[in-house]
Amino acid sequence: MTIYSLYIFDRHCECVYYQDWHRTQPIRAPPAISNKPGVHRIPPPLQPNEAGAPTRESIFSETNRSSLLSNGTIDGGANRTNKLPKGLPFDEESKLVYGVILSLRNMVKKLSGREEAFTSYSTSSYKLHLFETPTNYKFVLLSDPSSDSLRFVLRQLYVGPFVECVVRNPLVKLDSRAEGIDNDQFRAAVDRHMKGLSMFSS
Repeated sequence: MTIYSLYIFDRHCECVYYQDWHRTQPIRAPPAISNKPGVHRIPPPLQPNEAGAPTRESIFSETNRSSLLSNGTIDGGANRTNKLPKGLPFDEESKLVYGVILSLRNMVKKLSGREEAFTSYSTSSYKLHLFETPTNYKFVLLSDPSSDSLRFVLRQLYVGPFVECVVRNPLVKLDSRAEGIDNDQFRAAVDRHMKGLSMFSS
């Protein structure tokens, strides 16, 4: 089983955290006006320098650049050009994920009554797992379709790293729509927790 990505949505329907592990296509950065660097760690767009070769504006290492070359994000030939990854920009993608959750949750409540809860659904290429907290935060995990329910993993993330590194941290703004959960300690704790699972990449 493989775990692909994690989204956390706040009570205002905003994506405040994103992290991925086995994504097959690199994620597209959103437009600058809607970019929230605290939510995700998407590399900044490539900028051509005076010689025409693409460069990074920030501290991107040559190792990461080599990874982009191997993934086809940058043309490795003599005439190197900036190629955008396929798919939607991150802000549009996260809105679609939240929209699917909201629609399916409402459908389950209307068809089955308020006692039933929407927790997951599967397609041929992935399975979505949902855990809602008492304060209306939504933890969403995407895994391969053969996995069992992973709500327990999301609950562990909530009662462990989220409460310790975010809720109890006075420096983190929980209702920040501009920054998201900009906390390196939380990001590292989530990464350790996921990579420590037996099903992480089995």
